[in-house]
Amino acid sequence: MIRLMTFLVMLGIALPTAEAYVGLCCGKCGGNMPMNIPGGGVPETHEFRFKIQMHQMHMSGLQSGGHNVAVQDVLGMPVMMGMPTGKYMAAPTSMDMNMLNIAAGYSLTDDVFLGVMAMYADNRMDMRFNSMMRMKTGQSGFTMKSRGFMDTMLMGKYRLYADDPLIPANEASFLLGLSVPTGSIDERNRTHPLPMRQKELLPYGMQLGSGTWDPTIGMLYQHAGSPWWWGVDARYTHRLGTNKRGYRLGNRAQVDGYLMYQPHYALVLYGQLNGDWQGRIHGQADEVLTGASGRVTQGDPNSPYMTPLWDPANTGKTQLFATLGVQWQPVPLHIIDAGVQLPLYQHMNGLQLKDKWRVMLTWYIEIPTQKSIRALNDVHTPADAALGF
Repeated sequence: MIRLMTFLVMLGIALPTAEAYVGLCCGKCGGNMPMNIPGGGVPETHEFRFKIQMHQMHMSGLQSGGHNVAVQDVLGMPVMMGMPTGKYMAAPTSMDMNMLNIAAGYSLTDDVFLGVMAMYADNRMDMRFNSMMRMKTGQSGFTMKSRGFMDTMLMGKYRLYADDPLIPANEASFLLGLSVPTGSIDERNRTHPLPMRQKELLPYGMQLGSGTWDPTIGMLYQHAGSPWWWGVDARYTHRLGTNKRGYRLGNRAQVDGYLMYQPHYALVLYGQLNGDWQGRIHGQADEVLTGASGRVTQGDPNSPYMTPLWDPANTGKTQLFATLGVQWQPVPLHIIDAGVQLPLYQHMNGLQLKDKWRVMLTWYIEIPTQKSIRALNDVHTPADAALGF
């Protein structure tokens, strides 16, 4: 092997080394960046970026606190001899969420970036009935469904520090976002086998939006090297006021750390740790307070909840995920990213479904304008394309 390498060097043939790589995307953002973290990376000044991401999440199995709970243990008669039993007429067994995220952004200056992201979701939650409901409907359960556009995210990012204005090795940024309540909170339980239940609201987790204007603040630090890139970020989302139905979702805090390795000019491998804390829902939907939705006996506000999904005590959680993925540059200015996310730790406030896995597939595009340094310097030559630009 040593003789072969010596022979290749003598012929002037050398294998590409990662030390020469500048990353798959722009130099200003450090070359490589995570695609699933809001605000990760900024395109060169006077350039657009577009990102299309398909995201699928699967949840199954019930958990309370840190303990697993069998679904048959929570099903039963909610009321016995006039007293609540803590059992439910129906309980969730699994949920699948398919999302399509479309984001667009523009870098106004070396330090200022603005972006917007629209989201579309298709949610399906499998429910299992207790024995009484099975006899009444002739079914073991049913599938709740909701589909439509979710809340829209507006985002601005300001670079606070960079040790080099063009290709920084270290940089820190401030993130400011605003979630606009474009998602519906009026989704109905139309797939229930009983017509009388089909006009009820779907539970909180099946609605498509928050119904409130939700600001987000965050900080990001990125280190660019060759062949290693890494960074950390933290974000906090606060729910403002209550929505038209009289409740508000819990506040949320997220912390991410990522490490990226570039073995080839067109290939990047990455790993992440993703922490996520979500607070409990405050208040209850108006129709739950009147008894029109979510109660064992319709119209009776004192009747027990039909499922644990309607109890605000069963909301909020703390989770830690690990994410592994790969980025590939098929042609300059285009990146394909595929990632898998698995839970490492989950602690639920009350009875909830557990996360099992999440998968993400992203297509990222950068478009220089005539004002861009890359357009002015005409860097898109075959020789420079090998460097990732």
